[in-house]
This record gives sequence, structure tokens and C-alpha cells, in this order.
Amino acid sequence: MVEFASGVKGIAFNLENDNVGIVVFGSDTAIKEGDLVKRTGSIVDVPAGKAMLGRVVDALGVPIDGRGALSDHERRRVEVKAPGIIERKSVHEPMQTGLKAVDSLVPIGRGQRELIIGDRQTGKTAIAIDTILNQKQMNSRSTSESETLYCVYVAIGQKRSTVAQLVQILSEANALEYSILVAATASDPAPLQFLAPYSGCAMGEYFRDNGMHALIIYDDLSKQAVAYRQMSLLLRRPPGREAFPGDVFYLHSRLLERAAKRSDQTGAGSLTALPVIETQAGDVSAYIPTNVIP
Repeated sequence: MVEFASGVKGIAFNLENDNVGIVVFGSDTAIKEGDLVKRTGSIVDVPAGKAMLGRVVDALGVPIDGRGALSDHERRRVEVKAPGIIERKSVHEPMQTGLKAVDSLVPIGRGQRELIIGDRQTGKTAIAIDTILNQKQMNSRSTSESETLYCVYVAIGQKRSTVAQLVQILSEANALEYSILVAATASDPAPLQFLAPYSGCAMGEYFRDNGMHALIIYDDLSKQAVAYRQMSLLLRRPPGREAFPGDVFYLHSRLLERAAKRSDQTGAGSLTALPVIETQAGDVSAYIPTNVIP
């Protein structure tokens, strides 16, 4: 990470012989020609832990719900390697969504990845929210910490009013007590929309790596790909199909691979992922949908 003279932070994306391409996590109006840019000496990290539950944070983990600073927490790197083959175990515990059609026909296990795909206004977010709300009932029945399922909802490129509406729904159902909301809204810079899923994943990995269970919802990854395309084109990276950069597949694969069921030797925790993809006119064979479909 780097820091500008105005206090705005950024991340070095392009390293060339005579210049550095930096994407900015904030307003670019505060940056002027000739400003001094310093290395922070740190890699991008976010707060994680149970102190995050019930909070709404941005892509850098800064609270945006007006309820003050976070209490006791640890920090985790946003980009980490996914667990290896030996560290994993077969998915065998059910993750109840509360939707009979899903739980009976296409049951989801803890540590699995299941894509929710469809056109806009077809109920993709409704499935995700119903799954979070259903955990209230499931968690109240759980007798131990190892059975509780914590939820992380990552809102990418959505309207602020939509995020506020979601917070209200969860708080009215007392579902915020076991949930974390990460919001990178449509008015936020593209780098924050690109970073939000990785930040949310790092928060979910805290539970996975400590023998607990978590569910993460990325709503939606189509908007993250668009934000990444915007950044790549501005950095003069070679465009490919639909003007997306060549590594757009790796953008999503490295994120979704972090959802896993841990082996008994490594704590037996799990992170279940429900990525959402929006299609255009039902075209599931477009570039981004085919990249994310396992």
C-alpha cells in the first residue's frame, strides 16, 4: 500500500521501470501533480473477528454505520492463498437455506460454492437474504459454537438505499447479531468495488480458520468484474474479450477457491460461498458467467 500527501491511500498495481500504476482508495480530487507518495510498508489488510458482527463496514473495514470504532479485533490480509488439497475435507454437513426447493433438490453443504445466476429482478438477492434470515432459527437450535453459522454479505456496486434497506431487514429479524455487511456502493471508487469481495472473504476466513462456520454472499461479482475492467483499462493493460483484461478469470477463481471445508487436523471449520452473477437476457454463455460457473 502507498499513502499520498493528502492522506488518501492506494495500492500499487503496475510496477514498471520508470513508473508505477496506483489505484486510489478514495477521492482523486485531493491528489495533485507533484504530491509526495510514500510506501506504507504494509500489504492491504482488514479487521476480522467477532467484534465485526452486527456492523456495516466499507471495503477497507472502516465502519460506515455510525456506531463508532470497532472494539477488540485482529487484522487479516485481504489476499491470501486458498487452502491446499491436504488441508481440506469433503463437504458433508448441510447448510440449510430455508427454501424447500433448494434444500431438497440442490442441497448445499458447508464449505461448498453454489452460483446464483439470473437476469436482474429475478430474485437472486432474495434467495441470499432468505438464507441469512433462516440461520437465525438454525443458530438458536445449535448447542455449540461449532454448529453456529455466521454470515458475511458483500454488496458490490449497489445503491446506498438498497444496502440501507437490507440492514433494516436484518436488524428487524435480529439477524444482524451473527452477520457482517461489507458495502462498496455504486458511488464508491472502482478499486473499492474490486477489493470488497476479498475483504469480506478475509473476514469470513477468520471463522473458517478458527474451527467455526461462515457463509459469504458476493452480490454481485458481475459488478466487481466491471470495476476491475475499468481499473485495467485506465492502467493501459491489454484488453481481451468484451474489453476485460486477460486475468479476469483468475480474479474470480482465486476468490472462490478460498471457500473450503477444513480437515479435522486444521480445525474442521468451513466457509461457504454463494456468488451472484447477473446475466443479460438470460445469456449464461457470456464471458463472466462462464468464468464463474464451476
